[in-house]
Amino acid sequence: MEALDTAVAPEVVPAPPTAVASSLAMITAELDSTLTRIGTDAAAGLSATADLILDARRVFVLGAGRSGLALRMTAMRLMHLGLEVHVVGEVTAPAIGAGDLLLTASGSGTTGGIVRAAETAIATGARIAAITTAPASPLAAMASAVVVVPAAGKLDRSESASAQYAGSLFEQTVVLVGDALFDALWRRSGQSADDLWPRHSNLE
Repeated sequence: MEALDTAVAPEVVPAPPTAVASSLAMITAELDSTLTRIGTDAAAGLSATADLILDARRVFVLGAGRSGLALRMTAMRLMHLGLEVHVVGEVTAPAIGAGDLLLTASGSGTTGGIVRAAETAIATGARIAAITTAPASPLAAMASAVVVVPAAGKLDRSESASAQYAGSLFEQTVVLVGDALFDALWRRSGQSADDLWPRHSNLE
């Protein structure tokens, strides 16, 4: 006869009602501070990135993990704007070439796959735009435009740059920088919201 499992599950202590609200306030404050600094310190990089996107024959986006998911959101919006945009790694993504732009996001600027892709892109005559926390990184060194995000890298657990876990602040910032780039380019294009709407997916 098998012995009965008498192990007692640990008691789940409910979070205080204000815990999530407190975290939300902390995240909001970090983002506000980070975006304000980017708007001042990285204004030239933002403007140069917007120009590269507008001048590109095609835009390719590449990031790893959550940074990659954030750039997919940017890719969708640029497509709504009428640009030809591809997500690197998708089966329909063509070969990159001269006149194209590779828009990347890497907190460390050393992510192996992204650095190698940037090297390949440059060899074909494409240009690189990088969103990173590391202006002295290999990725930043190859980029024609760099947006430096004052946030923690994913391996930084010191909480000196952010109280959030790993690269959360960087990844959140990538989303908002992408939206800001889209918004600026949209206003520059002169298109209305009605002009963009027909480009939204109708297979949902």
